[in-house]
Amino acid sequence: MSATRRLWLLGIISMLLVVSGYAQSRNGEQEVRAAVEAFYAAFNGHDFTRLPVTDDWEHINPFGGTSRGRDAVLKELHEVHSTFLKGVTDTISEISVKMPSSDVAIATVTSQMSTYTTPNGARHENERHIRTFVIVKRGARWLIMQDQNTTIQSLQ
Repeated sequence: MSATRRLWLLGIISMLLVVSGYAQSRNGEQEVRAAVEAFYAAFNGHDFTRLPVTDDWEHINPFGGTSRGRDAVLKELHEVHSTFLKGVTDTISEISVKMPSSDVAIATVTSQMSTYTTPNGARHENERHIRTFVIVKRGARWLIMQDQNTTIQSLQ
């Protein structure tokens, strides 16, 4: 095989590898987005039982509380969603996904929550939140491993 043909063949193989890698990362990003969207669907439906999460899921709520482990997080979510967050919705405004490796993703979501009142009587209206998710690939599934929710403070 001539040097020109070898170079041409090497160029085609290189392009195929780049396109294949892009397609895989693009598909991975879509699957990560689906896991995040499943979280918000569960939040809005107030049912977290089929949420794609790891057994060691860690949840940091906007008040600074932390729950560790799937069962502990689900218990906390059930408690707040059956009391002061009952009927409250959280609507995604924007999702940003970064994939530092083929099996780890970081998603940052801004969202708008409907009005709610906390147990101490504080009313929260038109509140925006920013939540960061760490999502890992386990087998063929993308699972939420950690999330941190922060209230966006408005500048007045």
